Amino acid sequence: MHHTKDELKATLIISVYKNTTFLKAVLDSLEGQTDHRFEVIISEDGDSEEMRTFVGHYSFQDPFQHLTREDRGWQKNQALNAAIRAANTDWLVFIDGDCVLHPRFMEFHINHANPTTILAGKRVKLDPKTSELLLEGSIKPEEMNAYVRKHFAKIKKRGGEFVEEGFFMDPKGVLGRIVGTRKMRHLKGCNMSFHKDAIYAINGFDEAYTRPAVGEDADLLWRFKGLGYQLGSVRNLAVQYHLYHKESWTDQEENLRIMNENMAAKKYVCSDGLVKES
Repeated sequence: MHHTKDELKATLIISVYKNTTFLKAVLDSLEGQTDHRFEVIISEDGDSEEMRTFVGHYSFQDPFQHLTREDRGWQKNQALNAAIRAANTDWLVFIDGDCVLHPRFMEFHINHANPTTILAGKRVKLDPKTSELLLEGSIKPEEMNAYVRKHFAKIKKRGGEFVEEGFFMDPKGVLGRIVGTRKMRHLKGCNMSFHKDAIYAINGFDEAYTRPAVGEDADLLWRFKGLGYQLGSVRNLAVQYHLYHKESWTDQEENLRIMNENMAAKKYVCSDGLVKES
């Protein structure tokens, strides 16, 4: 199912740093997508030999670009802004390189696309065992929904989190009526989408952030809202399975300081973003 450029409806931006094993599982889950009207941008915050070799040998089903940058510490926001500039479509979908997609993930991000809405979804954080089964291919992405439902308690007991977010609920099915009531209050950088005009309106990701977390999503949300954008939910529709890894927590004090200062000044449009202030 190959599409010409004018048939593309979305750009899937995948943020990566070095982990090609995880990226392979993520890319493999793209093959089974019900809607293939998208291009892929691998947004690498670095320039590793391993990643270049892996991408060079992977057989992509969809049009793709691989963007790299000099590895100078955490520069994910710079990498994301570069990906936005390189995108060939107006609808931008963001995921991380450790989130495997349910087959209908892209379908719902594409079908719910609306220029005035910021779409937000969630992810189930898998326990080490389920994560391993998915990585080695013992469970296929299209079998995950049934597996998560069946082994809900076990996954939780083995350390999985937000397991109910791993339930796909067909909007046309019995449970579909529930979906409408599960609203989103927050934005997760690993499962969100919006129109190119929306992100240009707030001048992109703020490159003043030099640490992970806040600047990738929480900061975007209050800035989008300040300009009148609404938060829409694709919870339990655009489902993703977060592969298990040890968390590398970083102190958020500096991030929160930047955000709070900007909030106090109602600075919805960042200075250091997609377009540089001269």
